[in-house]
Amino acid sequence: MAESERRRGQRRRGAAGPRRSGGGASPRPGAGVNLPRRIAWEVLLDVATKDSYANLLLPAKLTRTRMNAQDAAFATELTYGALRRQKFYDAVIESAARRRIDAIDAEPLAAMRLGAHQLLAMRVPDHAALSETVAVVKRNAAKTAGFVNAVLRRISEADSREWLERVTAGTSETTRLAIEHSHPEWIVRALTQALKGHERDAGELEALLAADNAPAKVGVSALPGLLDRSELPGEATPLSPIGATLDTAVPREVRAVADGRARVQDEGSALVALALAEVDAPAGTWADLCAGPGGKAAVLGAAAAQRGEALAAFDSSEHRVELVRDSTQALHNVTAEVRDGREASGPYVRVLVDVPCSGLGALRRRPEARYRRQPEDITALTGLQRELLGAALDACAPGGVVAYSTCSPHYAETVLIVDEVLRTRAQNGHEDVEVLDAPSVLAAITGAAADDFASVSRGEGRCAQLWPHLHNSDGMFLTLLRKAE
Repeated sequence: MAESERRRGQRRRGAAGPRRSGGGASPRPGAGVNLPRRIAWEVLLDVATKDSYANLLLPAKLTRTRMNAQDAAFATELTYGALRRQKFYDAVIESAARRRIDAIDAEPLAAMRLGAHQLLAMRVPDHAALSETVAVVKRNAAKTAGFVNAVLRRISEADSREWLERVTAGTSETTRLAIEHSHPEWIVRALTQALKGHERDAGELEALLAADNAPAKVGVSALPGLLDRSELPGEATPLSPIGATLDTAVPREVRAVADGRARVQDEGSALVALALAEVDAPAGTWADLCAGPGGKAAVLGAAAAQRGEALAAFDSSEHRVELVRDSTQALHNVTAEVRDGREASGPYVRVLVDVPCSGLGALRRRPEARYRRQPEDITALTGLQRELLGAALDACAPGGVVAYSTCSPHYAETVLIVDEVLRTRAQNGHEDVEVLDAPSVLAAITGAAADDFASVSRGEGRCAQLWPHLHNSDGMFLTLLRKAE
């Protein structure tokens, strides 16, 4: 072996994490030695060609194949790792293949992305990464196996750092960050503006981009009154008092999740629901205007049940309403109905309007979303967001509280929506809404400092913004609005 090749191998092996000899423990009899890679390849292919969602598709495949825990973890890292760093891997593949990504068929491209992740980011021996990945292609797209093998061999000739230097040479800083951290350039710019808009230092950008690529553990919430989080396996979450993180890739294997007493949920999402339940409001019916898939509705419903109150959950999609019903199966005070949230009449004493958004705050859990969104999507969404918040305020009872939330820090989907809706109401003679201090509410729930959650001030109140790189949660935005009595 040449000295340069030996050094490259040593650098690759110096990466953190255990070396995998071949990619997982022995599979079930008859499953084939390549099951984790085959499952990962299938998910990558469906994400690319069918607009499937990895967070829905992969768990279903893992459950159906009854893969053991070690193989399931390996398949999960293969899938999400390849998706998180896809932009970087595509730049490497283009260079190694000497052709544009859009000129490569979907089947071999999915295999190349899978192989590139093993070679450049995992402690899988080169021979296993090459031979086992090519074996997947031979079984499913045999004519492309030679091409995949040749490209992966070229990729194996350099380590991740060397490839990054090659594919970013001569580019702008924005382009370099976009390739290194696998975010479209427009998202890099949008997140820069988001940090500034929420009154944070734009110098946090690289940490934020890196956090989007850090694997997130499965989070679950114990529904208040039905389960104490001490009964959940895993580690208690540092912020949410009802949360825990699991080590399993198949949360349905946890009995409390299967029977509806706990729900899969990011810590940030739980805090949004808990914040609405925490503030003072009159007695009466609660509402969730955009309830699907039901995680926040389940927490709200459980909190309402403890007070002898009911929750009305709405969503415009029949499928999502069915998900809400599943999420709230253990509760008897929740009704779920197919209805556009803009048509909710009320009056409701607590109203959650968790609006459809770009999802830029949840890229660590839904990495493929970054490649599907376009800047024009923001414009299309903001009109709906304004209408939903306006409808929530109209449906809110006097003295009641509205929680406006998004899973995005994008300034146009967060602070600007609140400002525009309140300004429009004032112009129409309805100066009847007070902005509460959401960071202080979150501080009371979590025990952290209010300033840790602070976004912009509005009157006597403040908006709140969670960040993946600061809170290890999804990037949830929250504004609490009280309607005058």
